[in-house]
Parts: sequence; structure tokens; C-alpha cells
Amino acid sequence: MAEDILKVEDGFYILSTSSRVDDRTRVLKQGDVFAIFDRFGDVEGFGSGALGVYHRDTRFLSKLVLRLAGQRPLLLSSTIKDDNALVAVDLMNPDISQGGEVTIPRGSIHVYRSKLLWQSACLERLRIHNYGIGPVEIDMTIEFDGDFRDIFEVRGVQRERRGRRLPAEVTRDSVLLAYEGLDGRVRRTGVAFSPAPTELSHSNARYVLRLSPRAAATCYLAVTCENGPASNVSVPPTPPCAQASAAYDAAATACERALAKLRTEAPSIVTSSAPFNEWIARSASDLYMMETETPHGPYPYAGVPWFSTVFGRDGIISGLEYLWFRPAIARGVLKYLAATQADRTSDEQDAAPGKILHEARTGEMAILGEVPFGHYYGSVDSTPLFIVLAGAYYEQTGDLPLIRDLWSNVERALTWMDRHGDADGDGFIEYARQSLHGLVQQGWKDSYDSVFHADGRLAEPPIALCEVQGYAYAAKISAATLAHALGMHARASDLERAASMLRARFEDAFWCEDIGCYALALDGRKRPCRVVTSNAGQCLFSGIADSEHAQQVARTLLDERSFSGWGIRTVATSEVRYNPMSYHNGSVWPHDNALVAAGFARYGMRRKAAQVLSALFDATRCFDLHRPPELFCGFHRRDGDSPTLYPVSCSPQTWASGAVFMLLKACLGLDVNAAARTISFTHPVLPESIGEMRITGLRVADAHVDLAFARHGDDVAVNVVRREGDCSVVVRK
Repeated sequence: MAEDILKVEDGFYILSTSSRVDDRTRVLKQGDVFAIFDRFGDVEGFGSGALGVYHRDTRFLSKLVLRLAGQRPLLLSSTIKDDNALVAVDLMNPDISQGGEVTIPRGSIHVYRSKLLWQSACLERLRIHNYGIGPVEIDMTIEFDGDFRDIFEVRGVQRERRGRRLPAEVTRDSVLLAYEGLDGRVRRTGVAFSPAPTELSHSNARYVLRLSPRAAATCYLAVTCENGPASNVSVPPTPPCAQASAAYDAAATACERALAKLRTEAPSIVTSSAPFNEWIARSASDLYMMETETPHGPYPYAGVPWFSTVFGRDGIISGLEYLWFRPAIARGVLKYLAATQADRTSDEQDAAPGKILHEARTGEMAILGEVPFGHYYGSVDSTPLFIVLAGAYYEQTGDLPLIRDLWSNVERALTWMDRHGDADGDGFIEYARQSLHGLVQQGWKDSYDSVFHADGRLAEPPIALCEVQGYAYAAKISAATLAHALGMHARASDLERAASMLRARFEDAFWCEDIGCYALALDGRKRPCRVVTSNAGQCLFSGIADSEHAQQVARTLLDERSFSGWGIRTVATSEVRYNPMSYHNGSVWPHDNALVAAGFARYGMRRKAAQVLSALFDATRCFDLHRPPELFCGFHRRDGDSPTLYPVSCSPQTWASGAVFMLLKACLGLDVNAAARTISFTHPVLPESIGEMRITGLRVADAHVDLAFARHGDDVAVNVVRREGDCSVVVRK
């Protein structure tokens, strides 16, 4: 397909009509390794510039290109298996000519590529089958390279200097690529083949395949990633996998067992809608894939490719979304964030004592301080949300020993909220960037232009976001509940009084009757940003909103200015800075919609929550693999059209995948209370697309139940199919 490529001066470009222009990628992740391939299973410089195999914020494999007789195979199909464990690609040969004569007709050779990740390695099996009527001899080549670029370089950050490539080591069946970074560490990529190729160089493996009719050959490829110690430490390099075939088989078995174990630890959810089941199944598989074991327990990394690491806010919200489904995630998040809670002031890290982590990075640029994100604390909301998650986790599990261990962290977080978070003492939490290289905006909408006034002027810091005050209110209520559980009743009463005072101050300062909504924020001069945004809906999620105002906010966010038909926009179409193609000023975010819908349900508006669920369900049916992306464009829904993708949206993004679990909880009015050993449903509703649903293995304490739901018009019947252990199921109509 050389005709698809144009050279203009020193650059190469792809024609817009080319079949290569396709950003649909195939993503795998396991542990600290993730891989992004194009639909052919290749890693090329076309399409998404993020293609490659990554380990701990470094791209270890930047090129992997399969060719048959020097030509790219033709694509038959490409998918990710339902459990996210395997990429499967079917290819066939184009017409292969020699001397002007077709020697191997198109479609004679079938190639099946299957790829998986396991323990810092990417493993691939290739099965090449001759379906022609005669014998064939064909060259199969695999080109490979590793550029060892930091994830921030891949994103476009220019560096003045880089480390140096070390000479490649080539054996009969393996190649070892290496790079010595400016941080003194040696990073190595091992590339091993089984059987040994006919020819092997530092960048190319060539097989000469001779296949009789109906015969097949199998080749294996193993790519290993090693983040080595500093170069002055004498440690022999780990060789590439000597037997790639054995490694593939062992990894496939181990991966299957690990996923099966995770599935047994969570309930099963099946509905009468096959597409809805696909959404749930993919979202559960996304959690298992993004779940990463740390010294403190499992942590859901935020998203691939740009956010495949620990993020405080993302981890907390993912923990809340998945809490009733897999509470072990919330426990891991709480323990990790408690262990990394700031204990000193650092302007470069936007850190202060008691503040909860925003982001952790382990790449070369973070180690060197070229980016401030090694341990970075520039989010204003992670700290109160940490307490909210602790309270929700305790209610769900009754795990008082963990809460006792975390109480000092909760107190330090409360102190940060009252002192450093409220530097001017007005009762509201504000932020202003301290680091020259950190985030300007430090709420969840962290684009530089995401906080503005009605005339479009950007708000000046310090900025008090409306939803952050809601998180602070919920944090104080949650901390009071935990204090009562620990027997500290006087402390609990103080926190309850503080929450009540905050709620009253919030209504006075943030409510804007003229727009029927809470102000987006107060700027540095305490002037409200009178803009209709989804942030106001999150004030319902936290419970800080007045009941009457909550009803008005719901009406505002579900009118055509805010509701696109696919979901609630971040910014209403009536606002000056509305742009449906922007990151935060008019797009639709699934996790944001889930939080807003949970807020609707909190104030008794479950049918409105179901409206949001139905809209996102319809959108998800249009997305590749039925996976909701990080965000999508906020254009109005048109008959016969699909939602418009945002071009660099992460997919999977854990809190986007978790949205369906929070939405279901909101619609069902589901509450799991370990202390009371009850599972309750308050005024449950189901969207019209679901007539029946079954949840098997829903746990409370050491008991679990199987439940069946049936929708009859506006009513939902809940039946206990099976019960094991001491628990009760309560349905409030």
C-alpha cells in the first residue's frame, strides 16, 4: 500500500482515503505492562502514535511489523476476547507475484495471531496455514525495535537530552535491545523467537516457510521488559525468554486461572438484554484488566495509554463505582493512598501535610524531575474523596480494623481540608497552583480553560469548585460516621456540626436562581461563575444540595441544553465556552454521568437516573467492543447517527467502565449495610430496555444472596432466589 503514503519535505503522511487511517486499536494490560496494537496486531508509525508495549511509563517496543513476501497481509478480523486476556487477529495474503506472475493467489495463506501479556512480557503465537491447492514457499518477516521513550515523550513533550542506546546483543534465536537513561538506569527489551528464524538481525527476523497443501506452521514470539538498576550496579541482564513457545502456553494458563479467580470474587449480573449484558461483561473485564497488584493491595490504574498508573481521584471514584461489586478494590485504594499521603509541604509537588496523592509516575522523566509527577499532589478533591470512600467502604463491609488503622490518615486529611485547603478561612476549599509545572486547574476538569465566568473570562485563583464543597460536606459526614463506629462520639458531633454549617454557607454562596443551577465555582474574589455545568449535578451526589434546589438542578441538566441524548454534557450549549469537541467544555463523560445520576437517585429521582442509564447504554452499543471511552463529543443525538468519538480518548478508562455499576446501583436504590447485615432496595426502577435481571452471589458480610428482578410497567419486583448466611433483603416501595 505504498500508494497510500505521501512524502512532503521531511515528513510522511497518509492519505485520508487510505485504509490505514483507523484509530481503532487493540489494548492489553496486565500488571505494570500494557500494549497497544493496530487492528493487524502490528506496532507501526501510522494511526495512533501511542502504539507499542509499555512498562512503568516507558515504551519498550516501538515497532513490530509482520509481512508476507514483503507485503502487509489483508485483514479478515480483529478483536479482543471477552475477558480482555487475548488479542486475536485473522489475516490472509494478498496476491504475491514473482516476475510479473501471481505465484501465491490472494487468500491462499491464513495467519492467526494471538497475543497476551503476563509478568512483564508480551507473548505471541502465529499459526500460518496453507489453504492453497499446491505447495508454497513464502518469506515471513517480523521487524522490531524499541525506542525506550518516556510516556510523556510519546505524548509530545520535547526533551533537550536523552540517554544512549547500547549495542544490541544478537544470538541464534533472540535479540537484546538496551538503553541507558539519564537517570543511570538500563532498560532492556528482549525479543525471542521459537523456532529460531532462518535469519535474525538486531531489527529483523526472517522465516522461510515451506508449506504443503493443508499444512501449517507455528511460530512464537516473546517480548520481555526489564527496568534495570543503575548502570553502576553489577547485575547481569535477564536474557530474553529462551523458549517462547513454553512461555506462551504457561502464560495463557496462568492468565486464565487468575481471571477465573477474580470472577469468583464478584457477583454475576445477567439481564434480559444481550447488549446490556455485553456492556456489563466488558466493564467487569476492564476492571480485572486495569486492576494492578501493589504492596498495599489491588489498585485500578486509571486508563490506557496515558494514565496507566496510580491516580488518586480516579482510583477513589472507581472504588466507589465498583464498591458493591468488588469491595477489595476500595480497600486497596484506601491503603495505597494512606501510605502515600503527603507529610510535608512541597510547592513543586503541590503537596501539603495530609493531602492525598493525585498521580504517581515511575518513568525516566519523573525520576529526573523533568515532570513533577513522580509523586504529585495537585488535585483539590482527592483528599475529601478519600474520606468519602473510607465511609462508604465501612458501610459496605463493616471492616472496622481497617478503619481503625486508617483513622490517623482520616484526621490528617480533615486537618488539610480545614487549614491548607481553606487557606483564607472562609469555610470553602480552594486551590491555586504552587508548582510552575503542575496543573493550573485541580478539580476533575483539569483543562486550563475549564473554569470560567458567563462571559467566557477564565476564573482567577484561588478557586472554590462547587462539587469540591460537596465532597467536603460528604467527607465530614463520613468521618462522623467512622468516629461513631470507633467510639469517639464527641468528635463525631463536632464533624456533624461542621458539615451542617458548610451546607448552609454553600447554599448562600453558590445557588444561582437565574440559571437554575449551582455556580460552577467562586473565583479568587469570591465572585460566582454563573455557568451551567455538570459539576452542579455532583453536588447532588454528595448530598450538600437543598432538596428543592436539587430538583431544579435535575431539570436544568436534563433539558436540551445540557442533555445531548447520549448523556449529560460537561457544559451546557448556552454557555460561551461550549464546544462539543472540547475535553471538558461540552463533551460527555460516562463517570460524570454516573455520579450525577447517583445524585438524582439520592434525592428520589430514580427515573431520571434511569434516563441517564438508558442514554449511556444506547451510546455504548455504538462503541467498539461495547466499551465506553473516557469521554466522547457532546453533539446532539441525531436519528440514525452514532455518538461522535473524541480523538484521543483513553479506552479503556476504569472510571468510564465502572459507570454502569454505579448507574445500576442508583436505579435500584441498592444499599449494602454490613453492620445491619441487610441488602436494601428503595423504590427500584429499571430502564425500558431491561425486563428482567438476575444478580447471583451478592455479598453482605459473610452471607450472600441470589436475586431476581422483573419489571412490570413502572414497578420492579425483587425476589430472593437463594440465600446463604445471616442477612435480610429489604424492598421499600
